[in-house]
Amino acid sequence: MASPDPSVTDRVRALVAAHRGDRGALLPILHRIQAEFGYVDSDVVPVLATELNISRADVHGVVTFYTDFRAEPAGRTVVKLCRAEACQSVGAEQLVAYAERTLGIKVGQTTPDGSVTLEQVFCLGNCALGPAGQIDERVHGRLTPARLDALVTKAVDA
Repeated sequence: MASPDPSVTDRVRALVAAHRGDRGALLPILHRIQAEFGYVDSDVVPVLATELNISRADVHGVVTFYTDFRAEPAGRTVVKLCRAEACQSVGAEQLVAYAERTLGIKVGQTTPDGSVTLEQVFCLGNCALGPAGQIDERVHGRLTPARLDALVTKAVDA
């Protein structure tokens, strides 16, 4: 395993220092790392483990348990489609299948050109307007294949 860039290591250590002594510091530190770098690189796991005096397995377990943490950079546009029961009942599974076909990727993947990452979520709190999705932090309801295409195209072209 390669060591992270020294500037990344220094920045991670600074983020740890800002939370040193906090109970349950790992989650807020991981959120800050992802906010700053766009993902939680596996190379920072040993740095976090050492700085927080916990095992690498503990850090890795938290990073991989929570679906909001990414192990690699997301695409420039992130599309999250709801797959909870309310959205499933109005066509979410067909919409997910359509998105996978159209984008040429599966849920959890990014297009080869890095333009779009497709993710699943299990409730956006927009149940009455399903199928729902979120495109770059904005929630949309009553998605159809045509509406999804238009919203993704607009986001990618922005």
